[in-house]
Amino acid sequence: MKSRRSLTLTLVLVTTIAMVSAFTWGGPSQQASASMMEEEAPHQTVNLFVTHGHCNTPFGGIVSDLKIMEAVRTDMGNPLENMQVSFVIDPGSFKACGGDEFTAMVQTPGLFREGNEVITFHSTSVYTLGVDWYQLNGKMSIKGVDREVKFFVTGIRKPGDSRPSALVLEGQLNLYDWGIDYDKIVHGDSGRSAESPTQWMHLNMKIEMC
Repeated sequence: MKSRRSLTLTLVLVTTIAMVSAFTWGGPSQQASASMMEEEAPHQTVNLFVTHGHCNTPFGGIVSDLKIMEAVRTDMGNPLENMQVSFVIDPGSFKACGGDEFTAMVQTPGLFREGNEVITFHSTSVYTLGVDWYQLNGKMSIKGVDREVKFFVTGIRKPGDSRPSALVLEGQLNLYDWGIDYDKIVHGDSGRSAESPTQWMHLNMKIEMC
């Protein structure tokens, strides 16, 4: 009788442990792990162009300190829905497609920097819009002035991959938000900024993931 009671208690204990273990291991499948992994691109460029009035000025630059933090997932959800992104753009690296004349324009003192300032961005929040499609909100600093910006990120995924092998980050920002009047700064008194209520700078960057 005593041995039968001991056997019953043992079975109850084993069953309870099994149920607790199943619940514990089943939880993470519904959410991303709290751990993060960081990726840093060794070399990165960015494509930009400014629309001012009836003109467009395309140019490119060098990106440094590009960091992408992503949560390690154990389920099949969007792998980058909790990502954090930051990068630095050096205005001194800007080169225009039209040659030296246009390169000198986009490097005009006082346009994107007064001295040795750099353009910085760090994300503050991210929203999932679809599979491998995200809205990335953050703050961008130009000439030491911080403004909130919104970019869109699209993941490029190869067949059979569980995460994107590359990202495309793109968006636009109104230079007037930073007090930057492209025409007035570049062309002086001959600038015709009054004819343009906005002066957009468009940004596009393809990021190869490790």
